[in-house]
Amino acid sequence: MLCLGTSIGVLVVGRLLQGLSAAMVWTVGLALMVDTVGKNKIGQSMGYITIALSLAVPTALILGGVVYDRAGYYAVFAMSFGLLALDILSRVVMVEKKIAKRWLPSSPDEEEERRPAPIPVPERSDPSSQTSRWNRLPPVVSLLKSRRLLTALWCCLVEASVMAALESVLPLFVKRTFGWPSTGAGLIFLAYLAPSILSPIAGYICDRYGARWLMSAGCIIAVPPLVLIRLVTENTMKQKVLLSALLAIMGTGFVLILVPAMAEMTYLVHAKEERRPGVFGEKGAYAQAYGLFNMAFAAGTLIGPLWGGFVEQKAGWGTVGWSLGLFVGVSVVPAVLFTGGWILHPTPHNHPANKKYQNEPRDQEMAAGIEKQEPQQTRADHLDDKASNETMGMSNGMDTKGPLPQLPAELGNTTKSS
Repeated sequence: MLCLGTSIGVLVVGRLLQGLSAAMVWTVGLALMVDTVGKNKIGQSMGYITIALSLAVPTALILGGVVYDRAGYYAVFAMSFGLLALDILSRVVMVEKKIAKRWLPSSPDEEEERRPAPIPVPERSDPSSQTSRWNRLPPVVSLLKSRRLLTALWCCLVEASVMAALESVLPLFVKRTFGWPSTGAGLIFLAYLAPSILSPIAGYICDRYGARWLMSAGCIIAVPPLVLIRLVTENTMKQKVLLSALLAIMGTGFVLILVPAMAEMTYLVHAKEERRPGVFGEKGAYAQAYGLFNMAFAAGTLIGPLWGGFVEQKAGWGTVGWSLGLFVGVSVVPAVLFTGGWILHPTPHNHPANKKYQNEPRDQEMAAGIEKQEPQQTRADHLDDKASNETMGMSNGMDTKGPLPQLPAELGNTTKSS
């Protein structure tokens, strides 16, 4: 439809179908990744995915510009059809982990994940009864009640908005300012792409120490180049180098925003399941969390071009830069306050190197509410109560370990007759 369509209606329907397929692929793909690599390597794996994401869109701009200049309109879609055929073939031959593990020995990490996490609930109570009221809520609602998830979604929306705004305005700016053709306009994004090689390192740091300060640093780093991009106004070599340097610094900040934000969603789902096993059902809520991520990212790609195009047309290139910088700058506040839990009650990150693990403040408040309903009883207290009950039973001439004493036959007949 996008290749052969000649009317606005056909092109709009084609874009809707394209967005629907992209949402399905992204959601299922990220959930499959979490299921494959395990929960202790989420950040590093998200780093590799961020490399692919960072390379995909600008690389498409570069290839699209080159192929369009050399071979024409239909050659661009022929390249796209070839990539789609390769993608479909890869999905057909893929073997999911739940099928592959039938023939593969269990790794130590998988055995560790299968072990039930310690749950601070009384032994005499049924854990399922304490989580029943949370199980009534749809997983999406339970996730959206978390400030951690809302912060991660906000940072994803901001990053996608800025990226989409630049991708819509920057090619026109360099063509107007430097006189570059479509190929040169696409090649300028190479400076923006270069820092994506740092994504696995950023993910590794998230796995070890959490996402709070890395995400906050990314927001801070991205602000100055967005504000200073207004200095590029002339067609000189110095200005071209300045633009490339600013894009490289900006790309570094975006890497430090996106990787921790994506990893934080997985950390949150895992934290809630650790605190209340079964709260999201047997399948978990990773796919739904990444579905929310796709919604936030899609909202950003919708806001960005509108923002960039409208502001550039009404106020100029310089205003586009500082307005986007302000948008990123305000995101530092929620990133510092809520990523990984409320900053005044910091949560130790759940990594194998950390022996003690706690959940976000909202989970702690829920746990406190449960404890008010039924006070927590330690193992020692339980043994003391048991011994006390046995002592009382012995003093009454009863054996608490044996069956209950039978009533006399006469008393039993009297009870029946009454």
